[in-house]
Amino acid sequence: MHMGTLSRRAWMGAGGVGAAVFAAAAGAAQPKPAAEKWKLGMNTSTLRGSLEEKIRATAKAGFDSIELWSGDLGRHEKEGRPLDDLRKLLADLGLAVPNVIGIWSPMPLDEAEKAKRYEQLKPQLAQAAKVGSKHIAAVPAPDRPDLDVLWAARRYRELLALGKEFGITIAIEFLGPLKGVHTLGQAAAIAIEADSPDARIIPDTFHVYRGGSSFAGVRHLAGSLYAVWHVNDVPKEPGQFQLKDSDRVLPGDGILPMPQLLRDLWASGFRGPLSVELFNQELWKKDPFEVARLCMEKMKALIAKSGVGDA
Repeated sequence: MHMGTLSRRAWMGAGGVGAAVFAAAAGAAQPKPAAEKWKLGMNTSTLRGSLEEKIRATAKAGFDSIELWSGDLGRHEKEGRPLDDLRKLLADLGLAVPNVIGIWSPMPLDEAEKAKRYEQLKPQLAQAAKVGSKHIAAVPAPDRPDLDVLWAARRYRELLALGKEFGITIAIEFLGPLKGVHTLGQAAAIAIEADSPDARIIPDTFHVYRGGSSFAGVRHLAGSLYAVWHVNDVPKEPGQFQLKDSDRVLPGDGILPMPQLLRDLWASGFRGPLSVELFNQELWKKDPFEVARLCMEKMKALIAKSGVGDA
């Protein structure tokens, strides 16, 4: 009887250990789900070099996408090089093109001038389509302090229809120093009142701050409204409304509330692209890959600090 009890206890103990080992093994066999990643992009304004060098540097640094400029695409074609070859290079390197920059003065008051401007925009839209871009940025201009957002929304609806002819979504990009559309709220109002599911805006951390918007406004907007976010930072000096594009610094090196912005964007459902856009002359002196690598390091550190998503 005593031996039987011990045997039973020993068996039960062995069974308990066996169950624990089995459970541990089962747990080990189930890897932890990978964190959802941000889509990270590079705006070619940040780098210097040929367009091909910028593209290769961006891919080598590990970015998902690259924003191109219409001026560069135009020069590429004028040099007798087809944009189809550029699109192939981008595809071979695994780089998406979320946006091309961009369209200026697409909202003239005069109807005849509007028709003329729309014809002028068509080559830019065709270029963006040839490199596989999803969007092209448009600044609500000519600039004037009395530019009405509801009127601009009607113009924007027309622009969306024009872009659709080329398979391109035209997105509103607001600039902080302008007298007219210079805030996040104004740009969002234009997109909302355009009454189109395709309406998108392109905010820029520099322009949000320079235009006087509160970053808290991001909490009131759905992530689906954004085509892309341009990310950068600003120094303490000069003052907010004296800042120039050349004053931009690397993300996380300035005074902007970048970690909280990422948390708010994540909560909105936005996952990117977060596209680094600088016009920093010191960075322009450096090798494009070294700059792209540094930008990626800064973005990874910023994402880690925010506590949301992964790089």
